[in-house]
Amino acid sequence: MQIETIPHRLRRGAKLVGLLLFAAAPLACPVPVRAAGSATLSADDIAWLRRDTFGLNSATIERYRELGRTRFLDEQLAGGDDPLPPAVAPLINSYEVYNTAPAQLVAEYRDEQKKFKEVDAADTNAKDMAKKDFQMYRRDLFKQSEEVELLRAIYGGNQLKEQMVWFWLNHFSVYGPKGGVGLFTTDYEENVIRPHALGKFKDLVMATLESPAMQIYLDNARNVRGKTNENYARELMELHTLGVNSGYTQQDVQQLALILTGAGIVPQRTGPGVVNGVDDTFFRQRPGIVRDGLFVFLPGRHDFSDKEFLGHAIKGSGFDEIQQAVDLIVQQPACAKFVSRQLAQYFVADDPPQPLVDAMAETFQRTDGDIAAVVRTMFLSKYITAGYGKKFKDPTQFLVSAMRLAYDGKPITNADPLVNWLGQMTEPVYGHVTPDGWPTDNASWSSSGQMAKRFDVARAIGSGRNRLFAGADGQVTHVDPPMLNAALFEETLKPNLSAATRDALAKANTQVEWNTFLLSSPDFNYR
Repeated sequence: MQIETIPHRLRRGAKLVGLLLFAAAPLACPVPVRAAGSATLSADDIAWLRRDTFGLNSATIERYRELGRTRFLDEQLAGGDDPLPPAVAPLINSYEVYNTAPAQLVAEYRDEQKKFKEVDAADTNAKDMAKKDFQMYRRDLFKQSEEVELLRAIYGGNQLKEQMVWFWLNHFSVYGPKGGVGLFTTDYEENVIRPHALGKFKDLVMATLESPAMQIYLDNARNVRGKTNENYARELMELHTLGVNSGYTQQDVQQLALILTGAGIVPQRTGPGVVNGVDDTFFRQRPGIVRDGLFVFLPGRHDFSDKEFLGHAIKGSGFDEIQQAVDLIVQQPACAKFVSRQLAQYFVADDPPQPLVDAMAETFQRTDGDIAAVVRTMFLSKYITAGYGKKFKDPTQFLVSAMRLAYDGKPITNADPLVNWLGQMTEPVYGHVTPDGWPTDNASWSSSGQMAKRFDVARAIGSGRNRLFAGADGQVTHVDPPMLNAALFEETLKPNLSAATRDALAKANTQVEWNTFLLSSPDFNYR
């Protein structure tokens, strides 16, 4: 079958404008119809799964049909290890950022940087070439981290956990291009966020606090006795845990900054006994030092004065002060409410029903911040599918769901297009400059400009001409347009398509047009 291209008339003019406006229009909420015990999933089942997952595929549907809603949910919330999906394990395992320890990655990065700096400045051509080589090396490392996360999201078997990983990566956002942050982003996702995505919230907060990515990004690695930096202390309360107007004061920020002095990353050294820039003898000889990977707490840089934080006295004692402070923060009722509302805004509605937020916050406090229990309260509530608010997909949700529908588990060999498409839609992974993360509200992602970009991405995915199956030599294997109007579509999307979407699909002249129209439709872009 030859790949057909979209006729030229679709690329410009009134017809394209009409399609974009059609895609951005609000989607009417279907009336939930539950078909308990039926082999055919009900509209309510499909609506529930579209919130539970990034997007539906055949394997998800079959597992849900086998277990039923509650058992399916509990299986996901059990978390556990996340082995690489066999379909894409070879590709992810080939990435340097995935299979290299952070300390070694830093050492190799410094070696490459040193090579560039040692080039004779007088040799302009050689210096320019060395600079370009180093910049390409650095960009490639960052791109690998983005690809790891996107491949995990598309092919991960536990889709609820994959969504929680993305949610927390955005909630505890770091900006890859700043300083050395990009060297640690894959470690941040794999070893900080992923293991704690469904665990205790206080453990997640501590894990992000101790990550090199966060320490560098929010400048706490520079927060030392006599020269405090309040950046991380402020964002830890405002963006990560309590929210604005939650009762803490500027004095609490200042006191927390003092508590956090001395926390940073392992100093990089050279010389005998140093492995990958780390001299273990330095840490063994000094009492009070706490080290975990590249995170280190150095008593010599800590302010040991007594503090008053959130109305509680904290005696100057070193690293234990940090643990006490985090415990105090996550025990605040404001923390339970803030985190619950953030989750409900992501999964349910921009303005989530207050009874739902209250129920989630009660679960949070009752279970000592058990994330899985809070998420279970949300997903077993009546609000998750009852039309209390439609959620417009952010670019990541759109891209991942489109890939899951279009290729239905088929492994790709080249993830470069995924990163490029997400960049075109202006939501690159680890690419938000400020620590508030990407917005999750409908208005931020439903503009005509955004929809124009989504139309282009939909056409690229739906055409098969997208280099997703390029070989290591760059040669592209011919791939026919994916058959989106197959069994998966028939069961999950077709029964509840709006009249406008049905009319648009009926006017498609080729498989490529049909695929593009479906992926650009409001039925697909709303969850």
